[in-house]
Amino acid sequence: MKLRPDQLANHLKRALAPIYLISSDEPLLLQEAADQILQAARQTGFEERALYSVGAGFHWSDLQQEGAALSLFAEKKIIDLRLPTGKPGKEGGAMLTEWSHSPPDDKILVIRSGKLDGASQRAKWFKAIEKAGVTVQIWPMELRQIPNWIMQRMRVAGINATPGAAALVAERIEGNLLAAVQEIEKLSLLTNKGDQVDETMVMNLVADSARYDPFQLADAILGGERARALHILYGLKEEGVAIQIILWAIVRDLRELAAIGNLQRLAAHKPLDYIPQPLWKRRLPLFTSGLNRLKQQQIYQLIRRAGEIDRAGKGMGEGDPWSGLEDLVLKATSNLSNPTSLPIHAKL
Repeated sequence: MKLRPDQLANHLKRALAPIYLISSDEPLLLQEAADQILQAARQTGFEERALYSVGAGFHWSDLQQEGAALSLFAEKKIIDLRLPTGKPGKEGGAMLTEWSHSPPDDKILVIRSGKLDGASQRAKWFKAIEKAGVTVQIWPMELRQIPNWIMQRMRVAGINATPGAAALVAERIEGNLLAAVQEIEKLSLLTNKGDQVDETMVMNLVADSARYDPFQLADAILGGERARALHILYGLKEEGVAIQIILWAIVRDLRELAAIGNLQRLAAHKPLDYIPQPLWKRRLPLFTSGLNRLKQQQIYQLIRRAGEIDRAGKGMGEGDPWSGLEDLVLKATSNLSNPTSLPIHAKL
């Protein structure tokens, strides 16, 4: 059975399927959909939970044994399977197909997957899951939808906000829903019940609520300010800022830097009159600094390293994510490249 995300809650009120496959590239929406399923399962007696992450060191035979094993004292169990790539491979596909053909009565399999491409959705294992259970595909939210989504989240949090306040938060987070949730939590803590939150209040409270900002860190990295970048990173850690939000701010700039570098090479190292996305005038020197210091290959390596840190932060990879972030900052503020790039020019 295929369900839209907004149909999931009503489905869970009626009955539970033996298998759920949720796929999305949006971490927050993926997590919240999975939480709905886990909560409904616990309410119907599925108390135990076993977590498996498909990655280095994972063996599909472990999942096969889990399916065949009897739960201790006949307790029902949730099998929480993380499939970041959305591709289980030949062995994994066969295992999921077999599970779908004969799902255990005392277990619910919940699969969290990255975005599934067309080939994956046509695969035998996907069709088997769709027939035996429920699949939910969650698409990234369009930018025009985010202000209304923020307004709804604010109402749930008990915040009486104006549309302009929600639009300002949406502008600040630039599509990062994890960052939006964090900003809403800040406003909930810093405002009194019944107060109307407008644009001025958002600007004042959001600006004053934290000493350190992921965007400040991204600026320091682009500018090659190693000591300042490390200082901000340690401050963000102390304040409990989510690793995914920090990485998002850094990777956003690294991807922009790579895109500008590609265009600059195509223009035979002539000054660019156009860049892919508008950049604030104050940030142009920062991007110039980044291109002068880092070679294109280094930028791509940093982006890949950020992906590894992200997986570690979600429990899907090895290593300490904060140590990884520190290493990323050190590499990104290096000065190994030849400073031959020309200044960037943009139409703003």
